[in-house]
Amino acid sequence: MSDSSFKDANNRLDSAVRGVIERAQANRSMLRMVLVFVAAFALFAFLNPRVFLGSLNLQNIMVASPEIGVIAIAMMLSMLTGGIDLSLVSIANLSAITMSTMFTAMVTGSGEFNEAMAVPVLLVGILVGVGCGLLNGVLIGIVGITPILATLGTMQILNGVAIVWTGGSTLYGAPATFTTFGKLAIGPVPMLFAVFIVAAILIAFLVNSTTLGRKIELQGANPVAARFSGIRSKAVLIGSYAVGGALGGLAGFLFLARNPTASADYGASYVLLVIVIAVLGGTNPNGGFASVAGVVIATLTLQVVSSGFTAMRLSSYQYAIAQGVILVAVMVIDAINWRKFRNKRPAPMAATGK
Repeated sequence: MSDSSFKDANNRLDSAVRGVIERAQANRSMLRMVLVFVAAFALFAFLNPRVFLGSLNLQNIMVASPEIGVIAIAMMLSMLTGGIDLSLVSIANLSAITMSTMFTAMVTGSGEFNEAMAVPVLLVGILVGVGCGLLNGVLIGIVGITPILATLGTMQILNGVAIVWTGGSTLYGAPATFTTFGKLAIGPVPMLFAVFIVAAILIAFLVNSTTLGRKIELQGANPVAARFSGIRSKAVLIGSYAVGGALGGLAGFLFLARNPTASADYGASYVLLVIVIAVLGGTNPNGGFASVAGVVIATLTLQVVSSGFTAMRLSSYQYAIAQGVILVAVMVIDAINWRKFRNKRPAPMAATGK
C-alpha cells in the first residue's frame, strides 16, 4: 500500500476512535451530572429540609428551569456544529417583546383581545426567532464570519433594536392564555416544564434520528470531511441556527408565560449560564457530539444549586462562583481523561511500501 493510503486509513481510524471516545466522554459527563444532581439535592435537603423540600420550592425549580433549559438546548445545537450562539437570549427577548407588542396593539385597537389569537401571536414570536436564527446562519454559513463574532454582532443589533422598540422600558401585557398556561400543571408537573421536556425530546430526535442531525454532528466533528462527503455545509449551518432561533422564540413565550412582561435586558446573566449548562451536559465545545439528556440534567442540577443557595440565604455572587468552580472542575477532569487516552493510544501503522 502507498503512504497516502496508509495516511487515509490512519485518519479514518483516528476519526472513528475519536468519535467513540467523545461519545464515551459525553456519557460519562451525563452520569457525572446525575451524580452531582443527586448529591446537590441530598446536600441541600439535609441542610435545610423544611424550605428546600417544600412543595413551593420544588415547584419553583420546575417552573424556573424551562426558559433556561430551552436556551441551553439551542446553545448545545450551535456548539454541536463547532460554533456558538451568543445572541440566543437577545432573540428570546425580541420574540417576547414582539408578542407583547402585538397583544397591546390588538387590545388598543379593539378594546379587547380575542384569546383565539393567542396561537397566531405565539407563532409570530417563534417566526421572529427563526428569522434571527436564519440571519446568524447566513452570516456564518454563507458570509463565512466566525460564529462567536457573528452572533456577538447580532446580539448587539438585536439588543439595540429591542431598546429602541421599548424605549428602554419594560412592556406589560400578554394574552391571558399565556399566563394561564404558565400556571397550569399536570399533577405536580408544571406545563412549562412539560414544554421543556417535549422540546428536549424533539431536539434529541432531530440530532440522533434524522439526516440533518447526522450532518450537523459531522459538520462539527470534521468540517473538511463533511465537505468531501458531499454535505452542503452552508445549508446545514443555516438549518441548525434556524432551529436554534426557533428555540429562542419558544423561550420568549416561556418568559411571558412566567411573567407577562418583556424587556430588552431580561435574563442578561443567561448568556454565560447556558454555555456552562451545555458544556456540563456533555457537549463538546469543539463540536461533533452533544447530549440533550445531559443538558436537561445539567439544567436541573444548576437550578437545584441555585435554589439551595437561596434556601441557605447565600448571595447570587456566591452562586456565580459555584458555577465557575463546577465548570472548571469538569473541564479539568475531561482534559486529564483525554490526555490519558492520547498517551495510551498505540502508535499509527507504518507504510510498508509494497
